[in-house]
Amino acid sequence: MRKSFGAQAVLSGISLEVRVGEIFGLLGPSGSGKTTLINILTRQIDADEGIAEVGAESFETGLMLDTDGLYPRLSCLENLGLFCRVYGMPPGNSMEALRSVGLEPAAKKAVSSLSKGMRQRLALARAILHKPKALFLDEPTSALDPRTGDGMHDLIRDLREKGATVFLTTHDMDEAVKLCDRVALLHRGRIVEEGEPLEICARHGSMRTVPDLGSVFIKMTGEDLK
Repeated sequence: MRKSFGAQAVLSGISLEVRVGEIFGLLGPSGSGKTTLINILTRQIDADEGIAEVGAESFETGLMLDTDGLYPRLSCLENLGLFCRVYGMPPGNSMEALRSVGLEPAAKKAVSSLSKGMRQRLALARAILHKPKALFLDEPTSALDPRTGDGMHDLIRDLREKGATVFLTTHDMDEAVKLCDRVALLHRGRIVEEGEPLEICARHGSMRTVPDLGSVFIKMTGEDLK
């Protein structure tokens, strides 16, 4: 998988697979290509070369990206109610989603009055309104305090237990160790390492047991230049 913007190569030979039912983390510093990759997987932009396959239809995909797209003059409940109508879902899903992210007390507050962390939780609530099979999260705990971040982790794990496959980006290896089944490290548009977080942290080269790959949920192909 390759992607350039003008003369700047953002992704260079990305190849990876995400298994059904796992939480997969893509780690890398700002500018490494994380958001570009997630935008390709969510079909917001096209790759220049390579193929990206996601084992879910568009309606079955939940997105929480770097721009939340919330309506600041509307309340939390009104924002979610609007998307319930778009999805053709019952209005009760709005309050259920708010409750799941701890925003039920703020249901009638305007989005413009919310903190950054509250807006992120509302964006996540919107992403899970329709109980998606695939959930794409772009740095979901950025700007959250540790307690709220841990609560977000619990919610993501619960979504996985209910059958969702989760693909998230982060720059925090500690978060990856707590949350992810496997991770890939992205540096200057290339995957430089992939595996279980603790194994990568240990950086050992001894024999290890390879887990059952199971079914592939997300697959990207392209010349692997790592």
